[in-house]
Amino acid sequence: NEEAIGPARPVPALVRLYVYALHGCFCEVAFTAVWDWCSTQDRRLPGHSSLWALPMYATAIYLMERLRARLLAQNHPLTVRLMAYTVFIYLWEFSWGVGLSLLGACPWDYSGYRYNLGGLITLEYALPWAVAAFIAEQHVIRFTLRISLHN
Repeated sequence: NEEAIGPARPVPALVRLYVYALHGCFCEVAFTAVWDWCSTQDRRLPGHSSLWALPMYATAIYLMERLRARLLAQNHPLTVRLMAYTVFIYLWEFSWGVGLSLLGACPWDYSGYRYNLGGLITLEYALPWAVAAFIAEQHVIRFTLRISLHN
């Protein structure tokens, strides 16, 4: 009986940030394992990440909640939304890369990629970022916002 339990309320922002941090890090480890396997065929699939990825992914997906809401409210088609998310992701990754580089702590370097900008972002990752944005919009954000607590 829902009335006996009390009204449902969405989970707090800190819980959503936690979910988004874990999702982002898991995806990064899985992606790097598969990406590296394509060139090394290392069956151990030793994916990798950095603790810096936790706040980076948490805040990126958290901000994407609002971007998603606006784009959906304006009835933008999926292709437009994915382009907007991908541009946002590139700006976010570049900003974090600059900040972490100033601290001597940037854990990635895309200098070896043909279409990189300062080693901080690379256009070779545009499709993977668009796929990640699709998963975030259609599943991660959507279902995280549906999680509710009862009083």
